[in-house]
Amino acid sequence: MNLKRVVVTGLGALTPIGNTVEEYWESLSAGKSGAGPITRFDASKFKTQFACEVKNFNAEDYFDRKEARKMDPFTQFGMIVAEQAIQDSKLDLEKINLDRAGVIWGSGIGGLKTFQEEVDNFVTNDRNPRFNPFFIPKMITDICAGLISIKYGFRGPNFVTVSACASATNALIDAYNYIRLGTADIFISGGSEASVTESGIGGFNAMKALSERNDDFATASRPFDKDRDGFVLGEGAGALILEEYEHAKARGAKIYAEIIGGGMSADAYHMTAPHPEGLGATNVMKNALKDAEIDHTEIDYINVHGTSTPLGDLSESSAIKKVFGEHAYNLNISSTKSMTGHLLGAAGAIEALACIFALEKQMIPPTINHFTDDDQFDPKLNFTFNKAQSRKVNTVLSNTFGFGGHNTSIVLKKLND
Repeated sequence: MNLKRVVVTGLGALTPIGNTVEEYWESLSAGKSGAGPITRFDASKFKTQFACEVKNFNAEDYFDRKEARKMDPFTQFGMIVAEQAIQDSKLDLEKINLDRAGVIWGSGIGGLKTFQEEVDNFVTNDRNPRFNPFFIPKMITDICAGLISIKYGFRGPNFVTVSACASATNALIDAYNYIRLGTADIFISGGSEASVTESGIGGFNAMKALSERNDDFATASRPFDKDRDGFVLGEGAGALILEEYEHAKARGAKIYAEIIGGGMSADAYHMTAPHPEGLGATNVMKNALKDAEIDHTEIDYINVHGTSTPLGDLSESSAIKKVFGEHAYNLNISSTKSMTGHLLGAAGAIEALACIFALEKQMIPPTINHFTDDDQFDPKLNFTFNKAQSRKVNTVLSNTFGFGGHNTSIVLKKLND
C-alpha cells in the first residue's frame, strides 16, 4: 500500500508567552519566561503560588458572553487556536470535501474548572442538586473536538485523545495516520488545557510534582539543572492543520513542514514515575525513527519532554544517549517548558509548533533558567542552555510523556521538494 504524505499548512497558538503564533515564536527565540503569580484564584494558602498563565485573556474578546458561558476555558482556548490555524491555512471551506475533513484533539484533563465549580456549588448549597444544564457538555474532554467540527462543518473522523501529557502528540499521530492511510484529506489537530485551578495546583502539590520556588518563580522551571525541583503548571492551546500533500499542493497552500513519522510506547512501570532506565522513552524514539524510515543520524534537534523533575529529565537524557549513540553529541536538545511551563495534554501541540519554528527559522529555542550543572548529565550533550542557537535544521523530533507511562514521539522535516 502506498502511504500518502502529510504536511502542516496552518498554525495556531495561545500560550503563556504569546497569544498568537508570531508572539509565541518571538518569545521562544528570546528565551522569555511565562511564569508569574497565580491570578486565577487566591493561591496564598498553596505550596505553589505561581504558574504559567495565558496573559491578557478575556473570553469576550473572542466570543459573545452567552457563547463563552457555555464553554470551559480549555474549550475556549481550543476554539481560538483552531480559528487561528484555519485562517492561517487559507482553506476555502466551500471548496473542500467536508466529509474528508476531521478534528482530532488532545486534552489530559478537560473541563477541570467547570467540574470544580459545579461540585463547589452543590456542596455549598446544602447539596441541593441544582446543576447547570451545561455542566456535562462543558466538562467532557471530547467537547472541544466536537465544537470545532460543528463550527467548520468537518464531518470526517472526530474524537479526542486522552493520554495525560502525551495527549496532543497522540492526537497529531492519529491525524497523521488517518491521512496517510487515505481516510481523510485534512485535520485540525492539537490540544488544549486549562488546569490552573485550585484543584489543579492543589492536586499536583499533593503529589509533590510542582516546583515550590515561590521566591523566584520566573526561573522555577529548570530542566536539566542541578537544582530543579518540579514542573511549573501551564495553560493554553496549540493547533495544526494537517493536510495530504497533493491536496495542499493543488490548492497552492503554504507548507510549513512534513510529518514523516510517529512513535508510541508504554513504560509499563509506575503510575507517575518514569522508567529509571528510560526504557519507554528509548522505545518510543526508536519507534518514531523506524516509522519515519530514517537513520538516527538524520535528526538535528530534539524538543524534549524535559519537565524539570529530578527523575524525568535524567531518564530522558539517558534514553537519548541510548538511541543516538555518538550522534547525541551532534544534536541540539532543548526543553521549551522552561519558558511555557507544562501545558499537560496541550504540551505536544505547542512543542510541535516550536519544532516547526526551528525548521523554518533554522534556530533552536533555548532551555532557559540553567544555573548549575548536574554531574548526572553528560556535559557533552548540547541542551541549548539559556540562549537560542542558529544551526542547519532539516529534521526534528519531539517527545511527550504522560502519567501512566504513555510515551509519544513525532518526527517533522523541512519539505525538500
